[in-house]
Amino acid sequence: MHRFISFLALALGALLPVINPVGSSLVFLGMVGDASQPVFRALARKIAVTTALFLLVLDLAGAAVLKLFGISLPVVQLAGGLVLAAMGWGLLNNKSEAAGQKNAAQPHQDISALQRMVFYPFTFPVTAGPGVLVVMLTLSAHASKGSIMHMVVSQLGILSGMAIMCVAVFVFYAWAPAITAKVPPSTAQGILRVIAFILLCIGVQIAWNGLSALISTMGAPQN
Repeated sequence: MHRFISFLALALGALLPVINPVGSSLVFLGMVGDASQPVFRALARKIAVTTALFLLVLDLAGAAVLKLFGISLPVVQLAGGLVLAAMGWGLLNNKSEAAGQKNAAQPHQDISALQRMVFYPFTFPVTAGPGVLVVMLTLSAHASKGSIMHMVVSQLGILSGMAIMCVAVFVFYAWAPAITAKVPPSTAQGILRVIAFILLCIGVQIAWNGLSALISTMGAPQN
């Protein structure tokens, strides 16, 4: 029981800052725009399920997939960070006036277009980016130590932490418009710009971490 609680707390503590349901929900809100509440709930449900499946695959087969294709973690960090930075830059330079006119002309957004965005970019990299990949691979490596029973209990703790995070994603994504309903439009736009800038900075930081790791390997002695 102690091992289960330890890995549950470890998974929550490690996944919370990289998934960040509150901040990610504001990015999600800015990308979806003026959609109805049922649309937000339907999208949030699919994103939460997709995120859960994505985390499960990373936990069980992430290291094997990277090894199969010969991809290192620094390369994943560099590429994923660049993708996040590009998304943040796009949101940061999004014209709110043009978006407002578009939403006014089309109050009911193309649901099929939003459905096609459930995995990319809503699940990856907005909700579960390259930082999540690194975290899940690390957690999986820690859980694989010890006896079979210890491994099973550790994995159950990690899976429970993943489930809690996915529920949090659903709650904050589904009610993202309600959370900001009482915020004036100008203030909401300002918040979204700040979140977009933070997303840009996170992407640059992740990319820099990957680049730094790659540069450090260049000077390492070859065996």
